[in-house]
Amino acid sequence: MTEKTVSFGYEDVPPEEKTRRVGEVFASVAQRYDVMNDLMSGGMHRLWKDDFVRALKPQPGERILDMAGGTGDIAFRIEKSGASVTVADINPNMLEVGIERAAKKGVTSMVWREENAETLSFPDRSFEGYTIAFGIRNVTDIPAALREAHRVLTFGGRFFCLEFSTTTWPGFGDVYDAYSEKLVPLIGKAVANDEASYRYLIESIRRFPPMPEFARMIETAGFKNVKYRPILGGLVAMHSGWKI
Repeated sequence: MTEKTVSFGYEDVPPEEKTRRVGEVFASVAQRYDVMNDLMSGGMHRLWKDDFVRALKPQPGERILDMAGGTGDIAFRIEKSGASVTVADINPNMLEVGIERAAKKGVTSMVWREENAETLSFPDRSFEGYTIAFGIRNVTDIPAALREAHRVLTFGGRFFCLEFSTTTWPGFGDVYDAYSEKLVPLIGKAVANDEASYRYLIESIRRFPPMPEFARMIETAGFKNVKYRPILGGLVAMHSGWKI
């Protein structure tokens, strides 16, 4: 019988090894993560995240779970609406960065939790909204994480995911592939002193399912009215679904 494997970049590894190695990647890059996001996207990730939270439409008093949100980039945007935000991340190093940022901003209302997206500790129907931005591709068992997202949402709750995907714009994909494969690891080496981690992050994008396939995975987890919206032809995609 063949042992089950999952992708870690271009490698296929046992699930427990992926979980361990992804943890090492984010422990390594945590302190420079937001700076590297600016450099890799030319600052566009800030616009994508603003658009993402506008689409979510958080309301005062709503309970929102921001999964894989350690550094707080999405959560701080949501918190401005008056929603009650819980930031969850499997990596304590990423959470430390977010907690430090919250202290500097004087934000005291958010809850910070170390959680595995595949086995959340929250009770059923705990949140009206679930967000995950640039984190789902690093989850070892994505279907399990989607089922957990569905479980912890209330009836009428919504799931929003922002993730890199595959652009369909002719020519643009080739240019971006060349840039990301060759330059991003070198930028990671120069800025974060970590070429290997950024090579993995780029490779993980290549192995992530195309937009229609990921939408089907969300539907399989139980969500309805699943939609996706490509950004830059699909270089980034926003997926959403409802628990109804």
